Amino acid sequence: MNISNIASGKKIEDISKDKSSIKIIKGTVISIILSLILLTIYAALLSYTSISENTMVPVIITITGISILIGSSISSMHIKKQGMLNGALVGIIYMLTIYILSSIFLLSSFELTTNSIIMIAVGIGTGMIGGVIGVNMK
Repeated sequence: MNISNIASGKKIEDISKDKSSIKIIKGTVISIILSLILLTIYAALLSYTSISENTMVPVIITITGISILIGSSISSMHIKKQGMLNGALVGIIYMLTIYILSSIFLLSSFELTTNSIIMIAVGIGTGMIGGVIGVNMK
């Protein structure tokens, strides 16, 4: 704890929550960056090989799950408590961020389809699993 935190009157619990929030945001950013990298590789494979476009939905769901799993593991590894909750938060923030960005750039309305529901469930589920893994890593 540094002097500015003492001077501002913050309690240790509040400082801990601030750091946890930052770690959750960092985990989400890691997840999004990893998704962008993996989706770029997949797009190149689609363009330059004979991979069918029918593979897009399962591959995108898989990439999303893997990215959130890794991001939530990393964030929970540093927080060291409440892995399921923190991992689920990474998944939820990731999904909200992707929704907002796609709404802005694609100028499309939000449609709740079966694939959307699967993506949300995969995001939250893999986030929770990643959170548990991260808390238990040494």
